[in-house]
Amino acid sequence: DTPSLRQLDIFAQMVAAGSIARCAAMMGVPAEQIAHDLASLEMRLGYRLFEEGTARLTSAGHKTAQAMTLLSQDAPEDWQATVAPEPPNAAPPPQPAPEPVPTELPPAPFIPLATSPTSPPAIDRPAEPPRQTILLAAPAPIFGHFQEALSAFEAANEDIAIALDLRVQSGAEAAAALRKGRADIAYFYALEAPAEPASRYGWSEPLNIYVGTEHPLARAQSVSREDLAVTPMLAMERSSATRAIIEEALMRARTRLGPVMLESDNMFTIMAALRDGVGLFPAFGGLARDLGRMDGIRRLALDLPLPAIEIRQAVGPRAAETPAVEALADFLFL
Repeated sequence: DTPSLRQLDIFAQMVAAGSIARCAAMMGVPAEQIAHDLASLEMRLGYRLFEEGTARLTSAGHKTAQAMTLLSQDAPEDWQATVAPEPPNAAPPPQPAPEPVPTELPPAPFIPLATSPTSPPAIDRPAEPPRQTILLAAPAPIFGHFQEALSAFEAANEDIAIALDLRVQSGAEAAAALRKGRADIAYFYALEAPAEPASRYGWSEPLNIYVGTEHPLARAQSVSREDLAVTPMLAMERSSATRAIIEEALMRARTRLGPVMLESDNMFTIMAALRDGVGLFPAFGGLARDLGRMDGIRRLALDLPLPAIEIRQAVGPRAAETPAVEALADFLFL
C-alpha cells in the first residue's frame, strides 16, 4: 500500500464515481483528501488527468486509465479488483453486449493513443484493414512531454496506431523491452550513453535540490558538500526509478545528503515537509519545475555542479525493416 498505489486507486475510484464528492463518499474520506491525492499524482506523472475544475478526463487521463492493468501486474492479487469498482447504482449490462463505457478499464496491456470511436463499416463495403501498431515505452513524465506530438503523428498517419508502455525507466529496462519485442521505440533516464541499448541523446533535465524558504540553507548564498552532508533529506520511496537515478547522479558528483527523514511518493506530503523545514529534496524534470514555482519552497544555491539527467531514445533491432517506426523516432526528435 505505497502512496503511489493509493493515489492510483483513488484515481480509478474517481473515474468510476464521476465526481470528487461521490468518490469521497464511496471511499469514506474527506473530499479535500481526494483532491490533494489526485493533484499529487498529477504532479508525479507530469501531466493533468482531469480537466481543470471538472471530473472530465483529459486525453492523457483517459490513456492512463486504460494503462491501469499494466500497473496492477506487480501489485497484490486483490488490488486490481479494488481499482475500479462498478458504481453502486450501475445498471445491469444490456443485451447484446453494450457499447464501450469511457471509464471502463480495458484489459489491453498497452495504451492506444487513438481514442475516437470509428463507425462500423457499411454492409456494402469491405472492412478497413487493421492499423499498424507502434509500441512506445517511456516513463510517464516523458509521455506527458510527447503527447501532442504523438497525437499529431497518428492524425497524419491514419493507418498507424501508437501504444504506450509506461513501465520502462532505465537503460536496462529499455534494452529488455526492445530485445523481447515489447517496444519498438524506448525512452529512458541515464547519466551517459549505456553500452546497451544503442541510443541517442534527446535532452537533459537539470538536477536541483529544494528546501523550505524558512530553512537556514535557503538564505545561504552558496551551499557546499559539507552543508549537504549534515542536512536531513526527503526522498521518494525506494521502489521509485526517479529516486534511483537521482542517487546515482549525487554519487557521481561525490555529494552525500544527510539522513533520510521522510520517504513518500505523495508530493503534497513532500511539499508540506519542505515548508516545515524537515529537510532537503532533490528533483529534476517537471516535478522540479513545479517545485520552483511554489510559494514557501526555494532552490538551493549550490557551489558545485550536479550531473544533469539525460533523456535518451533507443529503437528496436528491426526498426530499419519498419519505415513507420523510424519515421516516428525521427519525428519525436524534431
